[in-house]
Amino acid sequence: MNLKKLSKILGLSQTTVSRALNNYPEVSEATRERVKAAAAQHNYRANIRAKSLATGRSMAIGHVIPISTRHEIVNPIFADFIAGAGEIYSRNHHDMLLSVVPDIDEERTYRELAAKASVDGVIVHGPRQNDPRIALLKSLGIPFVVHGRTSDGDTDYSWVDVNNRRSFERAANFLFDLGHIRLGLINGLEFMDFAKRRKDGFLAAHKTRGLHAHPVFMATGEMTEGFGYNKAQSMLGDPNPPTAFIVSSMIMAIGVRRAISDAQLKMGRDISVIIHDDALSYLPNGADIPIFTATKSSVHEAGKLCAQMLLDIIDAGDQTPRHTLLETDLTLGESTGPAPK
Repeated sequence: MNLKKLSKILGLSQTTVSRALNNYPEVSEATRERVKAAAAQHNYRANIRAKSLATGRSMAIGHVIPISTRHEIVNPIFADFIAGAGEIYSRNHHDMLLSVVPDIDEERTYRELAAKASVDGVIVHGPRQNDPRIALLKSLGIPFVVHGRTSDGDTDYSWVDVNNRRSFERAANFLFDLGHIRLGLINGLEFMDFAKRRKDGFLAAHKTRGLHAHPVFMATGEMTEGFGYNKAQSMLGDPNPPTAFIVSSMIMAIGVRRAISDAQLKMGRDISVIIHDDALSYLPNGADIPIFTATKSSVHEAGKLCAQMLLDIIDAGDQTPRHTLLETDLTLGESTGPAPK
């Protein structure tokens, strides 16, 4: 089935059918639905190669991933983000171009994508403070969306982010309300913007309560199980240890729980733990009752939102900045309780 045959069946021009399938606003909703129903019935699939030639678009979206042992993108939550974005690309007949490059080649890769017109737009991952990629992509003129934000005050670009500061401020206040006054923070690398915002929220909650956040109880590093275990073990060995932890990922929290167990303590009774849970499809936070109290967000949904925002920008031909700030849900689990006496 090709466009000409489908048009003949519908009794419409090829132009009208094409515009209906591509959601042009001048086509009525009734016509659009009739065309799409007929396309599904007759197994019509658009010739993407022909569409690319006709529009001058590549019908592909780029993701440039630097290889770095110090970069949070090595965290496996990336897979869930890509799965969410991939759903949107597939639905809109776009391919994904994933470029995994040495860190020193990241800028060159963006420049080559622009020069070769290999992609119609890119999604930027793991924004750092004062991230130079923002200015680079603006200068290249490539439509882009950032998963996250930078802290340099420049919001003149499109992004989708979680309110990390508010999330960790809320988590700390929840623990203070339970009577905890010595909190440990096990965070991601703080040159990454999300981790800095989480620390800012943690500190803001202490300031509001007139409490002092002890530097020895604040750790920053790669978000791995081993890092969570080592830092929790060290903090629990302090003569006056924290009675609760706020942990930046489920993966680190597994290490924290192991350290609590090794110290012959019970999580939720002797030590409380709140995690930031990205609702990972392959690592659920328990079944009916969550294991951890968590500030929940879906990285899969964030992937879908970033992808749709970018495709909308490309289709509109308008790079006016668009912003989506997501709030987290504080979900109670078995890992928190009143501060021990």
